[in-house]
Amino acid sequence: MAPERAVGGAASDPKRDARFRVLFDREFDYVWVTLQRLGVSDRDLEDVAQDVFVVVHHHLAEYDPRRPIRPWLFGFAFGCASNWRNLASHRVEVLDARSETRATALGADEMLARAQDVDLVLRALETVEIEKRAVFILNEFDECPMKEIAESLGIPVQTGYSRLHAAREEFSAAVRRLRAQRGET
Repeated sequence: MAPERAVGGAASDPKRDARFRVLFDREFDYVWVTLQRLGVSDRDLEDVAQDVFVVVHHHLAEYDPRRPIRPWLFGFAFGCASNWRNLASHRVEVLDARSETRATALGADEMLARAQDVDLVLRALETVEIEKRAVFILNEFDECPMKEIAESLGIPVQTGYSRLHAAREEFSAAVRRLRAQRGET
């Protein structure tokens, strides 16, 4: 009897598949939010997240468990988001209101305020160049040290710091501009 075949034609490994399932269950929300922050449209999030995990499954044997998982996953999410952005059919997008991915027990006013804050952050992130945005997200949201960021993105540490500085300035300017458009100070 022939062994089962996994994605890409490789023989299935029950231990690897079990590790992958745990990883998928634990980190799916992180990948989803990361893809949102990288500008993937809501309508394509599910497909791009699936693409990320197909690539992760293929490369799972290469992961060093002594290292943090999220910067490693971010590298795949960044690559898949970049591929998505390069598709001609995605070059023109209509900005739509963003919503939180999970319902909460907040009051209507709090939910509206939180949704507006999430929308503001996502719209401001969209104005930051993708290479700078990647460093910014890993540092500011995921709290990764610059050495890990540089390794996961394949850039020199000083380049990472330069991109982070520029991203912070661009993000702050975008937040100020968007708040002014909303009539906030």
